Amino acid sequence: MRLAQLALLASLIPLAACLKPEPKTPSGAEDFADYCSGCHGAGGKGDGPMAASLGKRPADLTRLAGANGKIAMAPVMSKIYGATNVHPGDLMPEFGTLLESDKVVLYDSGDGIPTPTPLRLVQVAEHIQSLQE
Repeated sequence: MRLAQLALLASLIPLAACLKPEPKTPSGAEDFADYCSGCHGAGGKGDGPMAASLGKRPADLTRLAGANGKIAMAPVMSKIYGATNVHPGDLMPEFGTLLESDKVVLYDSGDGIPTPTPLRLVQVAEHIQSLQE
């Protein structure tokens, strides 16, 4: 009887390996803390611990919103991703590959066109939106 129970348990081990939970996708706040706060500060004001060592002060991300209180998501996401970081002297690193994820969402950044966008990129941009004053 004991041998049969051990055989049954042993046969379930490969099944248990298949049932491993999917790795957790970091939140926008977690990615911001990991990738952005060193320069922009935890609150996004451009006062991170590395800010003083840069030749140009990082942007105050709390003041990006227009009169309607919303930020223009497409340019913000382009800047984070690295698509617009092509000017000489631009200190903003490219985070596109770091924020790529298997999870892609159809996201309308304000132009009325839902576009496949990495979930983590959307989450960081939405976190920046939440920092607006």
